Amino acid sequence: MIATTTPADVAHAYAFCKDMTRTHAKTFYFASHTLPLAKRNACFAVYAFCRYVDDLVDVALERGDLSSVDAVSLVQSWNHALDALYKGHRITLRDGTDANNILIAWQDTLSKFRIPSNLPGELIEGVLMDTSVSRFATFTELYDYSYKVASVVGLMTTEIFGYSDSSALREAIDLGIAMQLTNIIRDVKEDAQRGRIYLPLDELARFGVSEHDVLEYRNGTAMRELLKYQCERARDYYRRADAGIPKLEADSRTTVYLMSMNYEKILDEVERRSYDVFSKRVSTSLFTKLSSLPKAWWFARRNA
Repeated sequence: MIATTTPADVAHAYAFCKDMTRTHAKTFYFASHTLPLAKRNACFAVYAFCRYVDDLVDVALERGDLSSVDAVSLVQSWNHALDALYKGHRITLRDGTDANNILIAWQDTLSKFRIPSNLPGELIEGVLMDTSVSRFATFTELYDYSYKVASVVGLMTTEIFGYSDSSALREAIDLGIAMQLTNIIRDVKEDAQRGRIYLPLDELARFGVSEHDVLEYRNGTAMRELLKYQCERARDYYRRADAGIPKLEADSRTTVYLMSMNYEKILDEVERRSYDVFSKRVSTSLFTKLSSLPKAWWFARRNA
């Protein structure tokens, strides 16, 4: 184990994870309020872990605090820590209180929910891809990346939500792909500023868009058609994912409907702007998120 922990330690750890989620995963944080406390806290632990590991790579590298080799080493230390945690061993991390808070929350979460041990490792593999990969030749390559950094999160949280049919896991994968594609569409400019292009290169070529068009924020007809295609693909994954939500435990359905609806509204906004993702970052307002609540609640009740 990490160490002997008290109920106060666990409460403090979950509060830390809650704060991280509120700061970095606003759509989920909003949706999480319809979950029972134990499930909500466990999801906060999952999101905090994902964000913390991602920041070890992205934020540290962008600030120049660490080399890519150092970042990989730090992230790999989490692999060892989580492996020890799953085995019930005593562990120590050198990277501070934040890490220990997340591990304490995970320790408690694993005592209540079954999260397969391979899943955190797969997420770490995806995060580490950002240290060496800045282009994807095909959608197949992008799908593999999206599965690791997004669908795996959905698989972990689905174990927390609970489900009646294992096919819900396949549809959790689809929702993760849909949400990651939405992120990629929204963040084309931000990724280009980092020298990254996540849109598949063969699809850029098919639509007559060059890498320079992306890196120089050229919002011409070809770019708009490319992004329209990406939005249509993402919507297809949202539709596939919808079939899995009624298979979740009743007290979790509203949350997942809210997450799906509010993330898809980002695509609505992209389309409303005629696929201009360069002039201003696409976002949705709190009012827009709140407007989804009655429909999400009705869908959840309808499928109860």
